[in-house]
Amino acid sequence: MTKQELRQEIRRQKSRHGERFAQWSLQICQAIRQTPEWQSAQTILLYHALPDEPDLQTLFCDQRQLLLPVVVGDDLVLRRYEDDHSLQTGAFHILEPTGENFPLRRYSEIDLVLVPGMAFDGEGHRLGRGRGYYDRLLPRLPQAAKLGVCFPFQMVESVPCEAHDIAVSRVICQ
Repeated sequence: MTKQELRQEIRRQKSRHGERFAQWSLQICQAIRQTPEWQSAQTILLYHALPDEPDLQTLFCDQRQLLLPVVVGDDLVLRRYEDDHSLQTGAFHILEPTGENFPLRRYSEIDLVLVPGMAFDGEGHRLGRGRGYYDRLLPRLPQAAKLGVCFPFQMVESVPCEAHDIAVSRVICQ
């Protein structure tokens, strides 16, 4: 199956399972909190979910340093999450922090990255939405643990991957 065919199949599955997204999101957040990566991390990059992605909002109340990506042109820059009042609607109608960019020289401080995806396989290969934002960001974070985050039906037998793709170490899907 090609990347595009797999994306189309996942979109069909999303339309079938939408009523379960909130329940699954809570279960995913509970599972993330139980991981050693979450428990030991001091600086965490997570994401503000699109309507068809696992919602990580319950993790935002954590007292550690939380970062969120912000779309700037063809790249993601990172900004510190302060609170919901410091968010504004950005690219793709995603809520993004309004503060200053987290300095590139401090990316080595990021301990954990929660990575969304259209699909993942058992080897940690990830299929994104096709714009390459995380493909360009993840190589800048070699020291960070990378956990894929998805709904159960997004785990597939095999994700087509290329040499530049960075696999996640584990996928949390429920």
